[in-house]
Amino acid sequence: MKTIVILTCLIAFFGFRQKTTAQTLNWKTSGKAKHVLSAGIGWDYSASYSLGYAYQLEAPVPVVLNTRFSIPSGERLLDDFKTSIGAQVLLFNGTDLKGSISLNGLYRRYENPLVILQNIGSELKGTFGYYRPNWFLAAEAGLDKAIVTRFKHSESFKETIFQDVTDGWYQPATGGHVFYGLQTGYSFTNSDINLRIGMVTTQDFTTTPLIPYYVMIGYNQRIE
Repeated sequence: MKTIVILTCLIAFFGFRQKTTAQTLNWKTSGKAKHVLSAGIGWDYSASYSLGYAYQLEAPVPVVLNTRFSIPSGERLLDDFKTSIGAQVLLFNGTDLKGSISLNGLYRRYENPLVILQNIGSELKGTFGYYRPNWFLAAEAGLDKAIVTRFKHSESFKETIFQDVTDGWYQPATGGHVFYGLQTGYSFTNSDINLRIGMVTTQDFTTTPLIPYYVMIGYNQRIE
């Protein structure tokens, strides 16, 4: 039974890993804006849609606080979703070469006919690239980690698989993905269009998800 529970959790994690990482920014232009509104559409296991907001702090080094909400396409709007909240810090601030790191706390919900899962996790990502006022190109790599998951099994699960299954929060961490790829974009006076593409593998680097890549197209509106 323990194997069934762990397998169910891992499949579920694969099923709602929609990328809601921190906003993709052109650091050459974002410094002029306090607020950034963003929207995106992409493919990461399934088609997904996202909305986000970022706020730049007044600090010795550029620090951007951000939050984001993402849902996959489907008939039921909020049966699966993912939220994130965190910060990005520009650690290397050269003239054109810039490197940043972001850390986000994650909360996601996944539902199927057998179980409802609520997961708390984290994401750590690093980005390094070449930035100009009108465009940028950067490499990114990070780890999306599921830390603890709450199971709420359906009556169907109890009737057909295991009637004495226990609902509740389960530890240790139930899964994780390493992702790596490229991000690029073009900047206008007060807005940006950006693209992220990359690959995904499990944290032990021994297996890959069913669809081992992601593609995200986004739009930022900068407000001073």
